[in-house]
Amino acid sequence: MVKYGLDYTRCRWILPLLLGIGVIFGIIALAGRGWLESQTLPYVQRASLWQNCRRADEGGEWSCESLMGYAWGRAAAATYLVGFLLLVICFALAIIAFAIDTLRFNFIRGIGGLLFVAAVFSIMGLVIYPVKFSSEIDMTGINMFSWAYGFGWTTAIMEICLGFFFCCLPNYEDQILGNVKPTYFYSSP
Repeated sequence: MVKYGLDYTRCRWILPLLLGIGVIFGIIALAGRGWLESQTLPYVQRASLWQNCRRADEGGEWSCESLMGYAWGRAAAATYLVGFLLLVICFALAIIAFAIDTLRFNFIRGIGGLLFVAAVFSIMGLVIYPVKFSSEIDMTGINMFSWAYGFGWTTAIMEICLGFFFCCLPNYEDQILGNVKPTYFYSSP
């Protein structure tokens, strides 16, 4: 990407595309019911960011209680949701930044800083949830933090990595814009 510059049409949209994938992963984490699941038969417990569901036996009905009744449940949901909203804002700003013909590199660095803030909020929610869930809610059997929780961590890791990339990209402004003379290495006979 640096070799051809961000004006190269196929490389210009890689960063907004990766942010879009992060937004999709965040939506899956927010809507997924697989934050915590029973690992072995009979499957008696499953939880999302919003509620905890149990059933007495394998063929019984699921009874669900909201986690918003707990202060830590509201805190985990709020911090993860704030991180997700900041990620959506970064996605919109990245589309605007890369749609403009002349790139504003300070604007791109600001998106990187905002991604770090989003990562902090997301990680706070992802840490509060398992610590308080396992200490305050009785769990029966063997349980595991599952696929939707993994999508949440994937979103947080993408926010950190893309934050570094957005912050470091302005350091290569001259190479990206083609303002550097090529250096040729040859030896005279």
